[in-house]
Amino acid sequence: MSRTYGAMELDAETGDWVITALEPHVAIRLKQIFPRIQKASTAPFRIANRPADAADLDWFLTRYPLAVKVNDRVAMTHGRELFHANQAEMERILHPDYVPPARAGLRPGQKIRPYQSQAVDMLGRAGGLLCGDEVGLGKTYEAGGACLLPDALPAVIVCQAHLQSQWAAVLGRLLNLSCHQVKKARPYTLPAVDVLIFRYTQLYGWVDYFKTLKPGLAAFDEIQELRRGTEANKGIAAKALCTAARYRLGLTATPIYNYGNEIWTIMEFLRPDVLGPYPDFMREWCPSGRISDPAALGTYLREQYAFLRRTKHDVGQQMPAVNRLVEYIDTDAEAIRSIDEVAHQLAIRATTGEFTDRGKATRELDLLVRQQTGIAKAHAVATFARIIVEGGEPIVLIGWHRDVYDIWLAALHDLHPAMYTGTESTKQKDDAKARFIAGETDILILSLRSGAGLDGLQFRSSTVIFGELDWSPGVHHQCIGRLDRDGQKDPVTAIFLVSDEGSDPPMMEVLGLKASEAAAIVDPGMGLQAVHSDVNHMRVLVQRYLDRKGKVRGAPDRDAPPPAPVTQQASMFEEIGS
Repeated sequence: MSRTYGAMELDAETGDWVITALEPHVAIRLKQIFPRIQKASTAPFRIANRPADAADLDWFLTRYPLAVKVNDRVAMTHGRELFHANQAEMERILHPDYVPPARAGLRPGQKIRPYQSQAVDMLGRAGGLLCGDEVGLGKTYEAGGACLLPDALPAVIVCQAHLQSQWAAVLGRLLNLSCHQVKKARPYTLPAVDVLIFRYTQLYGWVDYFKTLKPGLAAFDEIQELRRGTEANKGIAAKALCTAARYRLGLTATPIYNYGNEIWTIMEFLRPDVLGPYPDFMREWCPSGRISDPAALGTYLREQYAFLRRTKHDVGQQMPAVNRLVEYIDTDAEAIRSIDEVAHQLAIRATTGEFTDRGKATRELDLLVRQQTGIAKAHAVATFARIIVEGGEPIVLIGWHRDVYDIWLAALHDLHPAMYTGTESTKQKDDAKARFIAGETDILILSLRSGAGLDGLQFRSSTVIFGELDWSPGVHHQCIGRLDRDGQKDPVTAIFLVSDEGSDPPMMEVLGLKASEAAAIVDPGMGLQAVHSDVNHMRVLVQRYLDRKGKVRGAPDRDAPPPAPVTQQASMFEEIGS
């Protein structure tokens, strides 16, 4: 009889594999292969009974045989075979020559592209999938295709409030299914339909309904909305919805808005088995508190077929790189000075007060400095926007604070800007979008956090101007993605107008750190990407503006704004949205 190094059995109660005894040197090797096991722990060791773990354990036993009951060994062999069968099927689905099955349920003339069908079929096989396809590749169609999977109905789509009508319109064109936009945050008698479209803000009121509904599919558009997990009410409701659903689909080009450990929260809704409990995830991937190897984590999620991401290049959309420009503009010195004393007092509280008071003071300081920075540069931003618009280019102007919007509206009133921010109702937002696309105005003022998922602006504009910044690079990426998407015919230019005072300098430093970590997970192996930054296009617009004003080319004029300078700071944004 060959030597054994310990014993293992299948726990009938929990379903876990339990290694009840193991020689010390083999235990060290086991912990290296299964990093979720605490380094300081001793037998018994517990390992989840997943197909992937069964395959690893089966391999481990070839090197270090353990005493295992016959029935348990059969179960392990079955898990290993299931793992390899799943891997083979996923590889077949993702092969370039894959021919997807016909989709019954599409309206006449509608189709789902082959790469979109790949995501649908991966979901059908895995049960849960995070689809991180680049902006503009049709993730809405992937969710529509998922509604046609076996036993996927009734389907629940969850989206941001401003996108509910857009989802209804797209699914109505695509699918021969009935849809209903949920109107209230409190339960009411719903019609008997195939697809229910909820807003994130409505979920918690319906939390007790999902178990009764027994949805086949739960699809979350811009799933980064759930990055706070079950700390938020919408996260609690989303978890109940995922638990009740057969298929769970997350859609976003920016799954990480801040730091990389947000990916655990997202996967906990879609495929909780992949990263395991949070302590295990931290022990395995974040031994120092931050993700130690973001690229390895991104590769692991792909190998588990839990995360699928394709770029425009991957699917044959050869769109030009986004032209990113960082321009330093003047600020109102008085506006900056006006907050010095208040900021000084808040800074003292933020560093010397009690714990609760320090946190409150820090948040107040952030809000105050960001708002005042936006106000200080608001007139210069409005002047810059006017130059671009009067040079013949419709623009999307990005901001955040209402006081900043008011300055822009006053300075640009003759250009009749449309507003798509947090203040407007859904109907007012839809009307503003329609006005801009129809050419009734050349300026759409868009809130930083209203950019995710909005479609149609690419048919009207190719220039986005950031008058204010966000702490998250993913937010900037989403805003740029409103124009850099399928249907855009011109190269997209994104202009970041920043100040060398106030909140902009520290925000740019943090944005670079966050973007590098997120990019490594989302696109492992790509490394540092060169940013495309060409000021010639903007100089042409400035010259066109001067010509329209009747200026003589090359003539000195103190009132004429100079062409935008080439900046050396563009590298600070080199990974924002890359």
